[in-house]
Amino acid sequence: MVTGGAGFIGSHLVDRLMLEGCKVTVLDNLSSGSLKNIRSHLKNPNFKFVKLDLKEKRKLNGKLNEVDCVFHFAANPEVRVGEVDPLIHFNENLVATFNLLEAMRKSETARTIVFASTSTVYGEASKLPTPEDYAPTIPISTYGASKLSCEALISSYAHTFRSRGLILRLANIVGSRAMHGVILDFIEKLKRDAGKLEILGDGSQNKSYLHIQDCVDAILCATKAFLESGKRVDVYNVGSIDQITVARIAEIVVKEMGIQNVKLFFTGGVDGGRGWPGDVKSMHLSVEKLMKVGWRPSHSSEAALTLATREMLRKAVS
Repeated sequence: MVTGGAGFIGSHLVDRLMLEGCKVTVLDNLSSGSLKNIRSHLKNPNFKFVKLDLKEKRKLNGKLNEVDCVFHFAANPEVRVGEVDPLIHFNENLVATFNLLEAMRKSETARTIVFASTSTVYGEASKLPTPEDYAPTIPISTYGASKLSCEALISSYAHTFRSRGLILRLANIVGSRAMHGVILDFIEKLKRDAGKLEILGDGSQNKSYLHIQDCVDAILCATKAFLESGKRVDVYNVGSIDQITVARIAEIVVKEMGIQNVKLFFTGGVDGGRGWPGDVKSMHLSVEKLMKVGWRPSHSSEAALTLATREMLRKAVS
């Protein structure tokens, strides 16, 4: 089962699982996902789509029959929402995960969960690149806090009810089907006014970006390694091996859109140049652990962003 399987990352994962001959059930409430993302699988006998909201606990009864592994990618992915309404992250991330874990506990078959967590659980890490065993984890956003809480729930359920949990802490993932993020934000702003581009913060925010295909490769590589390890709970970072500033991302998007003489306007941001309260200024995950089990990203952050921008622009034209 892939929760959030009609969304950005989830649908790409579904594509790969179907390609490998798996029987896949997608569970999605379509609040941000789209059936267009999984349209090619709808008539496949090995594929099943269930429209369901994980917050509606009773509706989960019986939905995990014959499911052995759950890839849990359903969430509200927008970090900035927490600044306006923290309850969204509490419900969409924490409550939804609790309900799913309860359904797994009552299932006779669903014993493994692979959870899409986030780099933001580390908060403002003093060590870069940041390894999985970095401590203490002090998130500075309600999004990061909700994801860290989910990690704790998964670990507790795995140890209490003898299930297994793999936690994947994702960097910024980019590519086709993305419905939010810096690339889409810049493209939409430039379409409205090609003469200037507003950039939140001071432009020096420096983070890692990973292309969606590298991300899916990493998810499957980590899952395979985890299943073979026999561990009850494990954690892998998933990201690129470098960083890139938001100012440079703006230059990439402007270039790929073929626009000349664009004035970049930096808002200055908050709290030392952050784009918004809770925005981690510098993020770079260590991916050495994942590389040791056979994975390596095929794109740098800049190459991933360039490719993703082209993919999103092609979609806009079509």
